[in-house]
Amino acid sequence: MEISQEVRDALLALDDVALAARCRLDFFKSTGKGGQKRNKSSSAVRVTLEQWQLSAEDCTERSQHRNRANALAKLRMLLALSARGEVVALPRAECALTHEDYPRFAAGLLDALACAGYDHRAGAQLLGMTPSHLVTLLARDPRLWQVVSEERRKRGFPALSHGTH
Repeated sequence: MEISQEVRDALLALDDVALAARCRLDFFKSTGKGGQKRNKSSSAVRVTLEQWQLSAEDCTERSQHRNRANALAKLRMLLALSARGEVVALPRAECALTHEDYPRFAAGLLDALACAGYDHRAGAQLLGMTPSHLVTLLARDPRLWQVVSEERRKRGFPALSHGTH
């Protein structure tokens, strides 16, 4: 089932408690470095939006609560990267990768590019920014860069480089 822009944006706007309430949460013991504590406690977390078969997991911390927050942040980025919609105003002109609005910001960039057929010049015009600024915003996030590069390749566009404008 495909996620609509309205549903995507509503899910991205939820706080962690509300988003977690819509997800199936799985807790498990992780493997790897961390010693005895890691192997005894079920601190790893997987969050799944079953209706859309989207899931993310995290086991980087010893705390289940931090791992849940990290997994929810990863899930938000999956939502932002996977569902396209119409061009709407970005939630802000600039957004740090770690800011809570970043998934909505990233989704807005990708929506504009998708509406422009992944032509970065036309996408930048839709967003009211220069093409070089759009490329700079994309280049700072490897996940966005990868999605845009793949979509451009499918359409026969040359690869973007950070110097492209």
